[in-house]
Amino acid sequence: MAVAVLKPVERPAPVPEEIAVELEQVSVRFTTERGTITALDGIDLTVPKGGFLTLLGPSGCGKSTLLRVVADILKPSSGSAKVLGSDPSAARSRRDIGFVFQDAALLPWRTVLENVTLPLEVGGGAPRDRARDPRELLELVGLSGWEQAFPHELSGGMRQRVSIARALVSSPKLLFMDEPFGALDEITRDRLNEELLSVWERTGTTILFVTHSIYEAAFLGQEVLLLAARPGRVKERVPVDLPHPRKIAMRETPEFVALVSHLRRVLETC
Repeated sequence: MAVAVLKPVERPAPVPEEIAVELEQVSVRFTTERGTITALDGIDLTVPKGGFLTLLGPSGCGKSTLLRVVADILKPSSGSAKVLGSDPSAARSRRDIGFVFQDAALLPWRTVLENVTLPLEVGGGAPRDRARDPRELLELVGLSGWEQAFPHELSGGMRQRVSIARALVSSPKLLFMDEPFGALDEITRDRLNEELLSVWERTGTTILFVTHSIYEAAFLGQEVLLLAARPGRVKERVPVDLPHPRKIAMRETPEFVALVSHLRRVLETC
């Protein structure tokens, strides 16, 4: 059976008020003893509000660096970055940004509920009209009944669920996720992929998600941004025309197989 070749489609440019993230010719360079390293080179990118973009590419292509630029963790060497129409630092100060790392980084002396509420207590907390009910968030991520448990009592997947709930408690408009499920076993990872899509569909939060997994990138994203390495640059932006809600069984369909095959072929040239 012949596998269809997926071709990028022309997309109308979103109007400014619909744009969540906008990068124009963003480059990031680091100076080392061996000279200057260009981590990102001339990145142009727009992500619409409510979108789900997965970032995929080989090690050293700048996926995590790009995420840190839009999260105001790292300043670009040149070019401009905007989040919700303003500098990323303004979006961060408004608590419009949530971040989930590969390590859940829970405080071991605090309960699950206390870890989720931490962002409401530090740095001035979130505005009252934006703070979400932490118990509802724990129910949303499948941890209802675990409010009083401590991190050492949880599995790796459960700890990441707490991390996601914590990131959402301030009602951020954007959620940046840097390989959050990379250290988990495959079955747990698949389950969390399905649950994350459910969270996204119910909250409308814009998500940028970094992964090394072709299957994860294809399953989660509305679009997949493929980055090439040395220097980090956009190789291709691939739309994902798969229906919602998505279940892991979808990976066996001809459409999903064709998408993964295309992504793999592009990655082999990165």
